[in-house]
Parts: sequence; C-alpha cells; structure tokens
Amino acid sequence: MAGRYDAVFFDVGNTLLYAYPSVGHVCEEILLASGRIHSLEEIEGVLPLVDEYYEDRYRTDDTFWTSDERAGDVWTGMYVLLCRRLGIPESEAVTLAHAVYDAFGDAERWRAYDDVVPAFERLRASGVKVGVISNWDTRLEGILDGLGLGKLLDTVVSSAVVGLHKPDPRIFELACERLDVRPGRCAHVGDHLYSDVLGARAAGLRPVLIDRHGVGLTAEDVPCLLTLDDLEEALR
Repeated sequence: MAGRYDAVFFDVGNTLLYAYPSVGHVCEEILLASGRIHSLEEIEGVLPLVDEYYEDRYRTDDTFWTSDERAGDVWTGMYVLLCRRLGIPESEAVTLAHAVYDAFGDAERWRAYDDVVPAFERLRASGVKVGVISNWDTRLEGILDGLGLGKLLDTVVSSAVVGLHKPDPRIFELACERLDVRPGRCAHVGDHLYSDVLGARAAGLRPVLIDRHGVGLTAEDVPCLLTLDDLEEALR
C-alpha cells in the first residue's frame, strides 16, 4: 500500500458514520420529548420524502454545503417537511426541526461502522496517511473527535469550514496540500457517484465506491466495496 499510495481520504456519511440508532429513532425521541407521540413506523414512512427533498435541493444548488447557515437551512427544511407530514403545526414544526438538526451535531447521535477503526489502523500501520473530505457543516471535527476517530486522522476537510464542496476538485487538492501528497498517489472512498467519484477523478485521485446498503452502486473502472475490510484488495 505505502509503495503505491501516500494517503487515502474518506467521505463521512454512509461511508464512516451512520445515525444512531437511526434518523427515525432520533426524530421519534425528539418529538416525544415535546409531547408529540408518533410511531417509528409513521416517521420512517415519511423519511423517503424527506430524502427526496434533500436530493432535489442538492441537484438544484449543492453550494449550500459551503456555509453553515445555508446547510442548516436545508436540513431544518427537511425536518420541517417531516413535521408537516405528521400533522404538526408550522410554528411548532420549525422549533422541532431545529431541535433535530441540533441533535445531529452531537457525537452521541452517530456511530462509526465496525470496519472503520481497523481500516484506519491498517492504513496507518502501512505508512499511509488517512484523511476526511466531506460535505458537512463545521461540527464535523467535533463529532469525529467525540467518536474517538480524530486521533486516527491526519486531516479533516469539511466543506463549510473551507468554503469549498465536493465535487469541486479544489477541495480534494486542498486536502492533498495539507498532507503534502500528490493527488495521483491518493485514493478517495465515498458513497456518492457525483460528489465522490466525479470529484476525486477531476482532482486526479483514484475513486473507490462503498455501498453500505447494497443498493447496487456502480461506476466504470471504479472498484465498489460493501465494507472497508476489502479496501486494500480494491486498491491493488
């Protein structure tokens, strides 16, 4: 590995971390605390629409990830939509949406997949630097530190901190500059064809897809993993 790669970078959501116990559980808990009783099944029935809202906003203008304020507006908009569909009045929905958004700034609401720490440790043991490049708000570094991952990372580049977002190649170039490595000797692992594969390729890094949920992600000439246990084999 060290002979071919100087660094491997990773996306965060659905690559390194997942919401704990789940997005639906967190929403259910916050609504219940406010006296709103909605079943997990009812909440999860609305979440596909919430995801569609996010993807529509992302397709329209993904630059919102370069600003905490704009990213926060998108995410609270998602949870306002959730509350509306659950029949919660608008005035209360806005307050609850902000509460959900705030909750996901806490490391306790996230978990690393079981294969993350072993993969980081294997890379570091082989002399390969490890970093993060993510479309995320400025809370990311605190979340990673809270989960004990910060000490295993050589750099964390979040879009809202640096004012750049994936797939802009400049955010990948910046990460490489921070570690004093050449893009051609680096790989980037992520779950998004647009932001991760297109962005990494544009910057000269080798893209690797990870399909945590087995939805059949594919891209030409790009290895696709189900877990990070197979990362080294894919990079060969």
